[in-house]
Amino acid sequence: MAGQVAGLLAAERETAADLSHRLRTPLTALRLSIDGLVANPGDPRRLDRGREALARLETEIDSLIATSRRPRPQPAGCDAADVVRDRLEFWSALAEDQDRPHQLIAPDGPVPVPVARAELVAAIDALMGNVFRHTPRGAGFTVTVHRGRQRVGLLFADAGPGIADVDTALRRGTSGAGSTGLGLDIAHRLAATTGGTLRVDRSPQLGGARIEMWLRTERR
Repeated sequence: MAGQVAGLLAAERETAADLSHRLRTPLTALRLSIDGLVANPGDPRRLDRGREALARLETEIDSLIATSRRPRPQPAGCDAADVVRDRLEFWSALAEDQDRPHQLIAPDGPVPVPVARAELVAAIDALMGNVFRHTPRGAGFTVTVHRGRQRVGLLFADAGPGIADVDTALRRGTSGAGSTGLGLDIAHRLAATTGGTLRVDRSPQLGGARIEMWLRTERR
């Protein structure tokens, strides 16, 4: 019984850490928007982006409250291509402010995956937030949606310095760049719920990091 209680407490601590980390991404976006407003206070586009970042933060807080009250995760699915396009529309505005070239590569039509939309949004935003936090201004990135027969891949590549210690980066709660070290773990755990994987290596095209989140769409 003591072991079960300890396990439940550990799971609660991990859940609390994950939910807290989900606030870092909209806060990062809001900070970047404010920086853009300070540099160009009269630009109406930046005002709109700031409002959108604030609305995203409010939405995420509401989602976290709902998640914390939900006793168990509910099975759900979503269109991965639609989610990626939606999130890239948001992040591309911030990329323009930082002179970051970017590209989305996705197949035509829906790309269904067996995860809830909110959970996929959180994983994508965590990985995109890492690009903006850990690469310099002007460093470009690409996001690729790969539709396979039994799995779907979301590939994030950037032109930053790369990840020197992959094993450490994938270890929950550790980071060598001043962050919480939970972003990759959130994406890894989501992939694992489908029987998928998370891979980290170097992008042969851009020279920086490449994060591959593979979601299985059919059980073995």
